[in-house]
Amino acid sequence: MPISRRDALIGSLALLAGAAGPARAAWDKPIVEGIEGLEDFWPAVEAYIYGYPLVTMEMTRRVMTNVATPGATRGPMGQIVKMRSYPDASFRDVTAPNADTLYTIAWIDVGKEPWVFSFPDMKDRYFLFPMLDGWTNVFQVPGSRTTGTGTQTYAITGPGWSGTLPANVTQYKSPTNLVWILGRIYCTGTPEDYAAVHALQDACSLSPLSAYGKPYTPPAGTVDPQIDMKTAVREQVNRMDAVAFFTLLAELLKTNPPAAEDKPMVDKLARLGIVPGQDFDRSKFNVDFATRVPQVGFDRIMLHFRFSDGDMMDANGWAYTLKTGLYGTDYLQRALITAIGLGANRPQDAVYPISRSDADGNTYDGKNKYVLRFPKGAQPPAKGFWSITMYDENYFFVANPINRYSISPRQALKQNADGSVDILLQKDAPAADMTSNWLPAPSGKFILMMRLYWPSPDKPSILDGSWTIPPVRVQQG
Repeated sequence: MPISRRDALIGSLALLAGAAGPARAAWDKPIVEGIEGLEDFWPAVEAYIYGYPLVTMEMTRRVMTNVATPGATRGPMGQIVKMRSYPDASFRDVTAPNADTLYTIAWIDVGKEPWVFSFPDMKDRYFLFPMLDGWTNVFQVPGSRTTGTGTQTYAITGPGWSGTLPANVTQYKSPTNLVWILGRIYCTGTPEDYAAVHALQDACSLSPLSAYGKPYTPPAGTVDPQIDMKTAVREQVNRMDAVAFFTLLAELLKTNPPAAEDKPMVDKLARLGIVPGQDFDRSKFNVDFATRVPQVGFDRIMLHFRFSDGDMMDANGWAYTLKTGLYGTDYLQRALITAIGLGANRPQDAVYPISRSDADGNTYDGKNKYVLRFPKGAQPPAKGFWSITMYDENYFFVANPINRYSISPRQALKQNADGSVDILLQKDAPAADMTSNWLPAPSGKFILMMRLYWPSPDKPSILDGSWTIPPVRVQQG
């Protein structure tokens, strides 16, 4: 009897709930009747979840670096990509785009030699340059919060490298050969501030250690016509069958080793023919599972969004997580963040609450007018910055007459007589004296995202729950 997607969902729910009662029985029955080697099925699903971040990072790297020269969002390996302006409502490269910082990013392979990354004095401008390993862990994050704003130079070294570095160069040791530098520099979006940030981006440098301190011109990138540059990366990963997925995972494990605490999982991988440093041994894998493992694995990843045992927080209709950037052996959480927010920062650097419904539990709709009121002195406590971004139901910007996609104190928000601040969320323009507080909405459904960069570590703080986001209410009258 074939396994249906419904049965897969039942099984995933059962595992999340402990897998001991009727739900597990409902899952086991079709497997027992239709598949031999049941004892290998769930280890294969676990292996898929474990490897999902590494495979996704590699597929993302392939797409983002498959160009000859750097552009607005893509660039060859070892070259800095500098986003020069905020996306507009036509932008569709990634979901939930940012209208607060300009990205300055690079992909590097530190397997052969270290790479040296430098950035200039940022003065009093907020910035951060998180560095992600192949497993999506933020292993270092130089920036305003951690290292200050002065000129800095780092040598990013691979897991097996040893040697001597030049003076005044700080070593950052990556756990994997694959590294993604995902820098963000705050910008107000005015022509003058764009120019100032562009100058900072242009002063950043990246070169292999062997070329450091010498004139260096990076080679042109190689374009592989076989790489799908149109289909979203997540879709490309999700449509891989288990054999293709595990073949790539085994290849990636040769240069992106598991962490020491992953040993129990590594032992499970070995029974499936996946051994770090070796090619995938297909003879140890039941090919009858080839399509079913990815289906069930991804279902279980996405179910973790709802059944996460405390990994997700929810207050006043705003949902967020404080488990990002560093995951340890929480493989489900790591895979979930990969699927819905690849490149997420550590919570000490950024928290991203999302709201899909108002205080009454109704989904947002542009036919209504909404207000989010911050009481006097109770605006989001962030040492970097905070903002609220408007998205349509597909997490893209909304075209509007004032080209405003996010709202924050940089709009010089008007206060009420009692010192409170109202954020107006509506399709039509408010009274002229409240335009500064208006975040334009679409005519249909929409979603809100708050960004708190460098959330305050002191009370009140979202990090310990001593500050919560007020609910969004339908505006009366």
